[in-house]
Amino acid sequence: MEPVYSLTPLIAILLSLSAAVLIPLTGRKHRNIREFWTLFASVAKCLVIISMYPHIAAGGQYVFSFLELLPGVGFTLRVDTFSMYFALLSAFLWIMTSLYSIGYMRLLHEHAQTRYYTFFAICITTTVGIAFADNLLTLFIFYELLTLATYPLVIHEETPEALAAGRKYLIYLVTAGVFILFGMVITYSLTGTLQFSSSGILAGSAGPDVLRALFIIFIIGFGTKAAIMPLHGWLPSAMVAPTPVSALLHAVAVVKAGIFGIVRVMFYIFGIDLLRELGVSLPLATVASITIILASLFALSQDNLKLRLAYSTVSQLSYIVLGLALLTPDSITGGIVHIANQAFMKITLFFCAGAIFVQTGKRNLSDMYGIGRRMPFTMLAFTIAALGMCGFPPTAGFVSKWYLGMGTLEAHQPIFLVVLLTSALLNLAYFLPPIYNAFFREPDREDEEDVHRINIFIRAPLVVTAIASLLLGIIPKTPMFPLEMAISIVNQLMGAVVI
Repeated sequence: MEPVYSLTPLIAILLSLSAAVLIPLTGRKHRNIREFWTLFASVAKCLVIISMYPHIAAGGQYVFSFLELLPGVGFTLRVDTFSMYFALLSAFLWIMTSLYSIGYMRLLHEHAQTRYYTFFAICITTTVGIAFADNLLTLFIFYELLTLATYPLVIHEETPEALAAGRKYLIYLVTAGVFILFGMVITYSLTGTLQFSSSGILAGSAGPDVLRALFIIFIIGFGTKAAIMPLHGWLPSAMVAPTPVSALLHAVAVVKAGIFGIVRVMFYIFGIDLLRELGVSLPLATVASITIILASLFALSQDNLKLRLAYSTVSQLSYIVLGLALLTPDSITGGIVHIANQAFMKITLFFCAGAIFVQTGKRNLSDMYGIGRRMPFTMLAFTIAALGMCGFPPTAGFVSKWYLGMGTLEAHQPIFLVVLLTSALLNLAYFLPPIYNAFFREPDREDEEDVHRINIFIRAPLVVTAIASLLLGIIPKTPMFPLEMAISIVNQLMGAVVI
């Protein structure tokens, strides 16, 4: 099917950018209008993206290009199945996070809310720009803009701790950007293009050692945002940000942009056949496995709930990398579907952590004994998402881990199945005690009066994402659901592989 040349991808990006312009113009004196622009843009953006889905599902594409940045490389947007997958996830969860932000920021009377919503809108603009990028240069531009746009959100509290976390964030991610830029220069010098292709563009362009070195450069660049150890240090530090920002960082914007970049480089720049020839998949799978186990151990030692969730994210992201690295249909399917499944489960956990903090002022798990009696719906949502992270059926996490486990056997690498099972036990070790303590332990002392009563803006998003975490496991093979889209993406990739 011929691509459709259309303004629609650009409109989808500009909707949230227009909100970033309107929010500061109207928000300083009229918070209701500021929040209206946030919600209107998020819903409109999601609807525009959904409108492109039927054509994409039928095997088509949307393309928009208007500027040549390098000879043969334009500022080009292309919506394919993988673009649609990531953009749809980002847009839907932006609606949820926007609703949650309204309740959270109002109840805590946070300062600089206009700045917060402005940069929040810029973040989702750049995230969808990353999704729709047709080549490495376009992706790189949006990728670096995302780093700059998230910095004001990380330092939102403007405390010494927040400012230090912001400096660390920039040092890690700007350095990573330098690696990506270096990799792009090498790629362009070898091939004369940066265009994504489902069969890759680097085959036969240089010797194996050069291409292996190039692969490492790209993995360092994108792997920093994906928090692969030892490149993860910025992520736990960034937990000083408000909880909606933490949810955004962990579910969609930054870490998933890193994963998205890894997928694009592995399969659309190198290609599956070349990766197999170079023998780089096993070392990458090993690094991912080490990250999965070590991050789980770090999570186990954290009393602060957001920090425990942060190290859990580091571990869960490497599940995705492991699946991609094994290069089998089931493993890649498991990795890609976990991009969305992990997002729904992790954003639920962060929403719950924020709700607990808003209502009780508690941050540490050791202070949350009996919290399930005060906040039963919040802790039920937390339980669903936590069990999903552990891989319990019928949650979304079970679907991901089933395909990942089958992928290890398909690759004839049972050692990585052992890694997955070990990690599942560690997940149980750091998620089950808080759940037990919340519902079955008496508080150590008389609870204080609630600091705030959480409102519908906080409660509704965590209920929706918790229900989604179940539905994605109960009826995974539904149109527009992650599994169906992941299978379609993998079929397209495998169709380009010479078997």
